Amino acid sequence: MAGYVLRRICLAGVMLFGLVCLTFIISNVAPSDPAALAAGPDAGRSQIEQVRRDYGLDRPLPEQFVHYVTDLARGEFGRSISTSRSVGSDLARYFPATLELCILAMAFGVLVGVPLGVLSAMRKDGAVDHATRILAVSGIALPPFWFGLLLQLAFATWLGLLPTSGRLSVLSEPPEPITGLLLADSLLRGNAALFIEALSYIILPAIVLSLPCLASILRVNRSEMVEALRTDYVVAARAHGVTPWRIVAVHALKNAMLPTLAIIGLRWGWMMSSTVLVETVFDWPGIGLYAVSSAIAGDFKPVMGVTLIVGLNFMLANLVVDLLYGVLDPRLRRA
Repeated sequence: MAGYVLRRICLAGVMLFGLVCLTFIISNVAPSDPAALAAGPDAGRSQIEQVRRDYGLDRPLPEQFVHYVTDLARGEFGRSISTSRSVGSDLARYFPATLELCILAMAFGVLVGVPLGVLSAMRKDGAVDHATRILAVSGIALPPFWFGLLLQLAFATWLGLLPTSGRLSVLSEPPEPITGLLLADSLLRGNAALFIEALSYIILPAIVLSLPCLASILRVNRSEMVEALRTDYVVAARAHGVTPWRIVAVHALKNAMLPTLAIIGLRWGWMMSSTVLVETVFDWPGIGLYAVSSAIAGDFKPVMGVTLIVGLNFMLANLVVDLLYGVLDPRLRRA
């Protein structure tokens, strides 16, 4: 098992270095001059050159790359050209909001998608199965920005039940941070009213973000459960009078969860990147909205930082899935 873990960690390190190289290359081939944008529209050539020297943009590309990798090894992502702030401090400020949104969306997708997939497989070709198929197809097909606007119109404008944007009311003071996650911090501080308010703000964006994940988990889990319920050992257990729910919970679900774990890991990475659309629609103060505003300003350092954070989360999720695979299926440890 130790060798299996070491191989997966080494592979994740190689992929991370490849992502660092890719983000650096893309940021330097983009047809934009960040120094000119930072200096302003009325700046002269000498001012633009001064900005370029201040940010090290006048150095040869190999030297810039070495400096970039060295800074990343120290946990530094550089400075934002448009705001002159440290990108690392900005990411530390915005990432908890995105992480909280993704955790809630993933929890909703798993807690709803897995039971619906099991129920659909047990009632194959029935009314429940057809209803869940419609949900699965709709979850993949609906554009997140359109679905988000539709929910805002229904629950905020028409019904007046939930807020449309932000993380808290402008009149509310966030709690002293412990974890950086607003829901967790409000509970740890014993502020139930603030927890309910924060929950009301996160419900709509979490539902929109979780829908593709829920649909994918539902489809994969249903398909695997249908196959698992046809296997010989399940047929034998049914012949011995084992109850259907025990067959599902003890015998079939464990094998069906292996491919489901893979789709959960993949969807976590896609979910982190999908926050760009969802956070823009709901004005959610996370790294997605931060990346959009930086890209509009032509500021590539924050975009590179966000790309690395998203990629790192993607790799960590897949690493966790690989390790869980090794626990559930010992044959893979020799792979």
